[in-house]
Amino acid sequence: MPPPHEHAPDPEIALRMEPLRMALQGTADRMQAGMMRAAVSSIAREGGDCAAALFLPDGRLLAQARSLPLLLGSLIPAVAGVLARFPLAAMSEGDAYLLNDPWSGGTHLPDLALVHPIFVDGEVIALAAANLHHQDVGGMAAGSIPPDATEVYQEGLRIPPVRWRSADGVQPDIDAILVANSRMPDNLRGDLKAQWIALTQGARELQQIVRHTGPRFMEVCDALLAQTERMTRAALAAAPDGAWSWRDQLDGSDTDTAPVTIAVTLRKQGDALVIDFEGSAPQVRGPLNASPAAMLSAALFFMRTLAPDAPNNAGCLAPLTLQLPPGSLVNPMLPAAVNARTATVKLACNAILGAWSQSAGGTGVAPHAGVATVLALSGTRMDGQRWMFTEIIASGAGASVNASGRAGVSTDVGNARNTPLEVIETEAPLRVECYEIRRGSGGDGMQRGGDGVRRVYRLLEGEGWIAYRGERHVGRARGAQGGDAGANSVARVLRVGGAVEFLPARARIAWSAGDVLIIETAGGGGWGSLAPVGSAAPLARSCL
Repeated sequence: MPPPHEHAPDPEIALRMEPLRMALQGTADRMQAGMMRAAVSSIAREGGDCAAALFLPDGRLLAQARSLPLLLGSLIPAVAGVLARFPLAAMSEGDAYLLNDPWSGGTHLPDLALVHPIFVDGEVIALAAANLHHQDVGGMAAGSIPPDATEVYQEGLRIPPVRWRSADGVQPDIDAILVANSRMPDNLRGDLKAQWIALTQGARELQQIVRHTGPRFMEVCDALLAQTERMTRAALAAAPDGAWSWRDQLDGSDTDTAPVTIAVTLRKQGDALVIDFEGSAPQVRGPLNASPAAMLSAALFFMRTLAPDAPNNAGCLAPLTLQLPPGSLVNPMLPAAVNARTATVKLACNAILGAWSQSAGGTGVAPHAGVATVLALSGTRMDGQRWMFTEIIASGAGASVNASGRAGVSTDVGNARNTPLEVIETEAPLRVECYEIRRGSGGDGMQRGGDGVRRVYRLLEGEGWIAYRGERHVGRARGAQGGDAGANSVARVLRVGGAVEFLPARARIAWSAGDVLIIETAGGGGWGSLAPVGSAAPLARSCL
């Protein structure tokens, strides 16, 4: 029997493919929108740090929301982890399964994945899945992203696949364990409810889609995956064969200040591709390690760029072999700390794009800044009330031969949104005194790299903690074709007494009322050399 990418579907299946594709995409997007509307925490409600998708009963991705690639890709291993622990025959209507364990399909502990079987006529016809970054799941630091963690046990409650809910409701024992380990139990329960709302909405809509599509629903789904595979293979076949490599470096941390290498080689032959991270650093003591589930997000993002008009499903992964050396930064062994994996996945994605650009004579995009600063602020008000919030701050995009890079934008696997200042000031005793483009931070060139941003926060009362996870404090996003590198990130605290304390790429420090936190994110690489060679524009400042 020939492989699915070598033959077209029969006419009846072909006629149903596009309507089903659009229906599935619409359902996934509405799941995402419903989850964000219902979310309690601002990082999900405003920042969009969540993702929703639909899967076939065997775990193949059927459709995913147009949301956050960093979480979308990781849902594939999460569903596989659930199916390994709970076979379809063990599932019942009303079930939902929960996990966050990086060695069972999870990424880092705040990202709780829920998986819900969808039944039609007593049979599991599909699975709905949703992932959301929760405000706090315990651990040594509020927000559960301690930048000084050296093992996963310090990062929060680690959950292998468990049955979170049945037809009778949430399992009380599981709920008790969850809320006992969170500093924000109401937020945790509320955001899990938002995920459940998304899953049940997806289930209702998919049941209607199945009945409308008729008895050949599974055949049409298979045809959609085969279509994506054909389109992806065709894009690969049109590119030259060869091998291309790229290396970058992550900043070290307080536990080990030495730069951390991330290396990738792409080997393309015919309509197949190997992405090999051999040469990347061994797993590190700090929290930069990225689980295979997290690394799949970078690979999935890249594979989707090859045939962007193809249906949004797992067919794009069929031509891919992803190689992640065991015991390395990109495939760590227990009990590695993993909470800062975002920086690693972003630079890995940058490296894949950089290597692939060589296949077309270097006509791709200059490296993005590769920074998604994750900031978790917490503290106690004068009346003793605790507060906490988490947000994601963007940086600059790399330039291309045709255009300058965009400023202050999420790139590659990032797609998080800006948290409005009004929300921050409502949730926390903070005043945001500046939010602006960091002019001149993008790399110079014929096309300038995108600028980073500057955020300035003042603590108004009480005491608090800053958990800061940045990147590019030492390394820089290099330019392409003679363009200059983008500027480094800078973060510092201005103390009330006048002292200035500069923060490394990952830091956790205390601050007091009147102290000011200033964060300046890195710029993207420039494209093309100037004649004569120009110098980067001075970094402009209109506020602190």
